[in-house]
Parts: sequence; C-alpha cells; structure tokens
Amino acid sequence: MAETRRRLRSSTVVLGGMGVLAAALSACGSDPDRRCVDRDSYDYINGYKIVADKNCASGSSSSGKGRKKTGKTKGTDADWYYDADVSSGYADNGTFSRSEAVDRGGFGCSGSGSGGG
Repeated sequence: MAETRRRLRSSTVVLGGMGVLAAALSACGSDPDRRCVDRDSYDYINGYKIVADKNCASGSSSSGKGRKKTGKTKGTDADWYYDADVSSGYADNGTFSRSEAVDRGGFGCSGSGSGGG
C-alpha cells in the first residue's frame, strides 16, 4: 500500500513538472499581442488610433524600418504597437519594440534584452 502512494506522488510530481515546462516553452515561443496603429495619431487621453493591419508591413520591427506611408488622404505612419491596452479603437501603454514586449511578459523568458531605458 505504501508503494502505491509513493508511485502516485512521484508520477504527480513528474506530470506537474511537465506542465510547468510546457507552459514556460509556449510562453517564450509565442508572439506578443500587437495592433497596427498610426504613429501620428497619438492622443494624450486615448493613445494611438488603431488602423487596419494591412497598413503595417508584415515583417516590421521596432526600429521603424518596416513602416510605410499609405497613399490615403492624410497618409498613415503605421507601425506595430505591442502589449497595449485597447479601448474604443485606441491602443495605449504599449511599446513599438517587439523585443521589449517579449522581455516584459512570459514565464521564464529572460531573453537577451537590456535592463535600461
């Protein structure tokens, strides 16, 4: 009877450990939440206006290399905005740096980011 309890406990520990490992790996491998915003539309109260994803270059990075001006009425300076609070078509309290967004969250994701800003 004691052997059965001991096996049950050890298998529970192994299964629990595998779950933690799986959560850590999936958190590090996933992309942060992102929204395509117009950089020129910042409003102090609301944040950046969210625009259609097609306005952002698909491979855009935080340095602005992937940004493009669209030929629409005013021209949109669109870029990906990561880990933002979204409300009523606006995004705020995020970052334009994908690597910073990855460093912010995720369980066990230390990455190679810097500590200052």
